[in-house]
Amino acid sequence: MEPEIKGMVRVLVVEDSPLMCKILTNMMNSDPHILVVAVANNGKEAVELVPRLKPDIITMDMDMPVMDGFEATKQIMAYHPTPILIVSSSVFRLGMEKVFKAISHGALDVIDKSELELVGNKKSGEALIAKIKFLTGVKVTDQSIGKWRNERPIIDLTSPLKKVSNKIVAMVASTGGPQALLKILQRLPEDFPCGIVIVQHITNGFLTGLVDWLNKECKIRVKIGEDLEEIRPGVAYIAPDNFHMQVKEGGKISLSNEPLHGGHKPSGDVLLESVAKIYGKGSVGAILTGMGRDGALGMKAIKQSQGKTIAQNEKSCVVFGMPNVAIEMNVIDQVLSLERIAEEIVFMVS
Repeated sequence: MEPEIKGMVRVLVVEDSPLMCKILTNMMNSDPHILVVAVANNGKEAVELVPRLKPDIITMDMDMPVMDGFEATKQIMAYHPTPILIVSSSVFRLGMEKVFKAISHGALDVIDKSELELVGNKKSGEALIAKIKFLTGVKVTDQSIGKWRNERPIIDLTSPLKKVSNKIVAMVASTGGPQALLKILQRLPEDFPCGIVIVQHITNGFLTGLVDWLNKECKIRVKIGEDLEEIRPGVAYIAPDNFHMQVKEGGKISLSNEPLHGGHKPSGDVLLESVAKIYGKGSVGAILTGMGRDGALGMKAIKQSQGKTIAQNEKSCVVFGMPNVAIEMNVIDQVLSLERIAEEIVFMVS
C-alpha cells in the first residue's frame, strides 16, 4: 500500500536562508501540482503558521535562529501532525544529531540541502519534487520516542542470554526506518547473543549521522559494515552507501560494487538472500516500514531456508509498502508492532 495524493500539494517552506528559500520555492513551483503557500524564516514562525495554513507538507531546515528545526518539528508533531521533510546539509556533522532527533519525533525523511544548492542540478530538483509528492500521502501522528520509552516491556529484555554463533538477525527498512530501527535496537540488551545486519535506504551522506545517533541511544553497538569484517554478537552492522552488503561463510561481511538490484544499492534482497544461504534455519528476518518491494524476495529466501520471518504491522508503519508485499507473498511468520518486534527477536535467538 503506497500513499496517494489528490489535487494540489500545499507546501510550507521553513528556511532562514533567502537564497535557499528561492531555490526551494522555484523548484517546487515549477511543478503544476505543487504550490508553496508560505515561507517561515524560523521554527517559531512555522509553529504559528501551521494551524492557520494547514499545509499538506513542510520542508524543514534544522539550523535556524529563534527556534531550530528540531524544536519546531517536536511542537508541530505534538499539536498539529503534518508530514515533514527535513532539508539539511550532510556536510555539517555537528547538525546530524538534530536531524535524527527530529525524525524520532515524527519527521519522515531527509534530503541533502547541499545537492539542491548546486546550480542547474535538475536531478536533485526532480528528486525533491518526487519526495514531496510521495510524503504528502503519508498519514502522520505524533510518534515521539519519549512516549514510547515509557511503555512497560511485556517481557524482560535485560535478562542474560546464552551466546550463540549459528544465528543472525537481518533487517531491511526505507521510509520511516530510522525511527523503527531505534525502537527495535533500543530494546535489545548489550549481551545480545548474535550479530545483526541491516539495509536502511537513506539519502547519501546521512548514514554516518544515523549510525552515530543509534550508537548513542542503544545498548548494543551500531556501526557501518566493512568488507571481510567478522560479525560479532551484540553488534548491528548497517550497509554502507552505494555498496551491496552480504554475509559469507565463516560469519563475515562481504561488500560488493555490483550494479543496482531492484533499483537499490545497497539492496535488502541481496543481504537477506545471503543470510538465508549461509545461516539457514538460524536466520531471523524482519522487513520494516518503507515504500516499494525491496526485501520481500529476501524474506521468501529466509522462509524457504526454514528461518523465521517478521513483518512490521500497518498501524506502526510510516509506509506499509515493503512489509505488505512480503505479507501478500505469504512468506511472513508473524506481523507485529514495533514494540513487539524486539521482544520476538530476543525470543527467537535465545
